[in-house]
Amino acid sequence: MANVLDSLDSVLLMGPGPSSVNPKVYQALSRPTIGHMDAQFTALMDELKLSLRKLMFTNNEATITLSGTGSSGMEAVMCNLVEEGDQMLMITNGYFAERMVDVAGRLGAQVDTLEFPWRSPIDVDQAAAKIKGGSYKLVGMVHGETSTGVINPIEKIGPLVAQKGGLFIVDAVTSLGGNELRMDDWAIDALYSCSQKCIGCPSGLSPVSFSPRAMEKILGRKKKVPNFYLDMTLLMKYWDGSPRAYHHTAPANMYYGLYEALSLIHEEGIEKVKARHIATHEHLAAGLQGLGLSLLVEKGHRLPNLSTVMIPEGVVDLDVRKELRGTYKIEIGAGLGVLAGKIWRIGTMGHTAQKEHVDKLLGALKDILGK
Repeated sequence: MANVLDSLDSVLLMGPGPSSVNPKVYQALSRPTIGHMDAQFTALMDELKLSLRKLMFTNNEATITLSGTGSSGMEAVMCNLVEEGDQMLMITNGYFAERMVDVAGRLGAQVDTLEFPWRSPIDVDQAAAKIKGGSYKLVGMVHGETSTGVINPIEKIGPLVAQKGGLFIVDAVTSLGGNELRMDDWAIDALYSCSQKCIGCPSGLSPVSFSPRAMEKILGRKKKVPNFYLDMTLLMKYWDGSPRAYHHTAPANMYYGLYEALSLIHEEGIEKVKARHIATHEHLAAGLQGLGLSLLVEKGHRLPNLSTVMIPEGVVDLDVRKELRGTYKIEIGAGLGVLAGKIWRIGTMGHTAQKEHVDKLLGALKDILGK
């Protein structure tokens, strides 16, 4: 009987995630498994906390990794901080912000939304007026909106929320590790991300961080956090307890991969990593325009790690993506929601963010679109 794994392709991942993985991370994943309560493993957890704090520019003690994808990070932030009846403002301009609205509503929040067009960043003045005019316990938004390729000016929103005494929640799933992001300086109270995008590790983990104010709200809840697996009061006893308290069987090898991926970022230097993502994006944008293709988002508001490209009239979205994957072994992403069938989403994140990868994609697109 044939082994299915032997038939897997080596694919250049240039979609909205996962991104391609550095061979050194694969080597880390293959190291011998140890127990999730082993002293060597808890020492690794401590190093992960420090590495993530450095990447997020935060001193938050409650900076940990969840054993789940980025969506688990969203669920964790919401289920820990949202209590039934809480007044919450969600500032939206894309699919993933709307998911935050959905999750908050399921938890009983009284959600007010401030909506902006899917191809534009949020308007700071309008957001400021809305925040100042309300009494919101929580304000949430997405930093790098994966559905549109827009980067939002979260650094201007956090201080406004803090002035009103609210907690500021940020989705940094596509931005952490590839963009300027300073959690403490920007007054972010809760942040969640993922392992498989700019960080450059396979999917399966979600880094999260909670400010002291956020943890104060969690510890002062009237009712228990309505999710055992994602309860930060329990998780912190595993990540920071003395002695460590068992919570779940953490996937040791995935933590090895994350540790190595973060080590590679710090070895290269955070500023150099950000510059590499910007340079790769600019190389891609110039090349796409050279092929006669237009980007959805105006220059100055583009997310450097995720470009959204308008599909030319007469070109069938799925046909191009199928040929890229089948003939050229390159994956790009489709549009979501109102942008389905109208755009391609091209990721240049983590290990994928290299000009030679962009050149390979541009060559393939030139061949396919020139037929």
